[in-house]
Amino acid sequence: MPEISGSTGRTPETHVIDFRAAEQLLAARDPRGAVKLLDPVIAAHPENTAARLLRARAFFAAAQLRPAELEFTIVLEREPDNAFAHFALARTYERQLRPDQAKRHFRLAAALDPNPQYLKAARFDS
Repeated sequence: MPEISGSTGRTPETHVIDFRAAEQLLAARDPRGAVKLLDPVIAAHPENTAARLLRARAFFAAAQLRPAELEFTIVLEREPDNAFAHFALARTYERQLRPDQAKRHFRLAAALDPNPQYLKAARFDS
């Protein structure tokens, strides 16, 4: 019999299904639906960095910038070498009109991964 998580009656397998469905919802431009699916996954598995990163992306796509910032920050506390999380946090700061913080994270992203998109955003020449 599968292990059931808390009082929700959800199994680890159900959480994986919800995570995959949230990925599909985000790809289909339904970030709010993705967040709804991810909330119980993260409640049951708060250490799951992949779920937190996906929820951060969904918050960003839904223009919920403060929750996106918080989630990206949690991801970076756990994975300080995650170039994508630095880049996404920089974009979040950029949308919040916080250019100095954005610049720092764009540059960290580019330093960690020479992805052309990261390098362009880093603007090392300025």
